[in-house]
Amino acid sequence: EALTGRGVLSRAMAALGAYRCIECNREAAELYRDYQRGVLRISICKSCQKPVDKYIEYDPVIILINAVLCKAQAYRHILFNTKINIHGKLCIFCLLCEAYLRWLQLQDSSQNIDPDDLIRYAKEWDFYRMFGIASLEQTSFLLGIFITLWWMRPEMLKTKSDCILLLKALLLSGYGKLLLIPAVIWEHDYTPLCLAFIKVFVLISNSQAIRVTLNLNRMLPWLAIIFGLILENGMVCLFQKMGWDV
Repeated sequence: EALTGRGVLSRAMAALGAYRCIECNREAAELYRDYQRGVLRISICKSCQKPVDKYIEYDPVIILINAVLCKAQAYRHILFNTKINIHGKLCIFCLLCEAYLRWLQLQDSSQNIDPDDLIRYAKEWDFYRMFGIASLEQTSFLLGIFITLWWMRPEMLKTKSDCILLLKALLLSGYGKLLLIPAVIWEHDYTPLCLAFIKVFVLISNSQAIRVTLNLNRMLPWLAIIFGLILENGMVCLFQKMGWDV
């Protein structure tokens, strides 16, 4: 058996326990074996006797569709068997989308038709303020999830790497917020309903990310999300008492 450079890298990563079977979530020694002349053979899981990761042969569009459908196998492929490091940038972009939506609603409620006022720094400051508020609410939501999981299952988050992996999974699973912009651009009578559906979809994605990352049942992730929402709404109430438009 002769391995290429990619095969050597695959074995090196496997030694660090980086791979998981997307079907049973057990650790896997390798995803595939790379023979000479471009011959690849997907590894079979020793536990469930199924391919460790069938998605390595799939087109990214198919993987994305499966992730949108909240399939656990697709989430395991993305979180454990790929090296995607866009969670930070994705989080910032999602917060920008949410801040823009709130800023737009604030401008609509102000009923100010002076065109000169649109280019003043006060309008720009309102956007930055909305971004800060959205960031604090998101932080409260995530903090509520971590507190609940640490309280219910402290053994699940006993190391720094466990916390980082869960944070990465939660940030990546918030990709549904990107739909906020199209929902606002193509404004329709059903826009509030669309925004509610987007919120529900993001929460379902968050639940699936927690479940896959920590290998939990369906109940505990939802308990963590509910507590996160309570903490987030508490932050909203605090801003409203301070007289801030959120």
